[in-house]
Amino acid sequence: MRILLTAFEPFGGSDRNPTMAIVQSIGASMPWVTTTVLPVVTGVGSGSAWSVLHPILQESWGAIVHLGESAKASMILVERVAVNRRDSSVADNNGSLLHDAPVVDGGPASYLSTLPVRELVEASLAVDVPAALSPSAGTFLCNETMYRSLHALRGAGRSTAAGFVHVPQLPEQAALRGGPCMDAEVMVRSIGSMLSRLCEGPRLNHA
Repeated sequence: MRILLTAFEPFGGSDRNPTMAIVQSIGASMPWVTTTVLPVVTGVGSGSAWSVLHPILQESWGAIVHLGESAKASMILVERVAVNRRDSSVADNNGSLLHDAPVVDGGPASYLSTLPVRELVEASLAVDVPAALSPSAGTFLCNETMYRSLHALRGAGRSTAAGFVHVPQLPEQAALRGGPCMDAEVMVRSIGSMLSRLCEGPRLNHA
């Protein structure tokens, strides 16, 4: 199985993003996983996260797992739902700050993750890394990326499993801005276990 694993570049004034450390480590240790880092830019224009991701989605993937940072998370969070809404108090890396804007005009109100979400939580717990289901990916770029991916796959009639996982900030980030954190090596152990579980065979979503 070929798995696509995506991360985001730093944003919000930080010079780090834990997802970049995760994909760097996993890309070096799991040759069946393809990794890419997306810009923290909303919308569909040149230089946006979607402009980078959309061509990659045209390839054949067994599963697609997007990673994002949450400064509020104290554990690994496997997202259940992406909503058709862009609304944030944090500007993207182009300075864009959106309120009450749809992700896709006329699109469905939401999409459920098509990953086996409960099994991914179990995979993290199996390697002693705290994890839980989360009811929503929020309304910033993480949610937008999950929604656009699921919308594009649905529109193309493809059954590729796709979804989103939020990870905590790094200890060095928490030292500057407060909040919970997790070591990068621990997060790598969790995500690696999830990807291995996905390779065990196709499963239905257990949201």
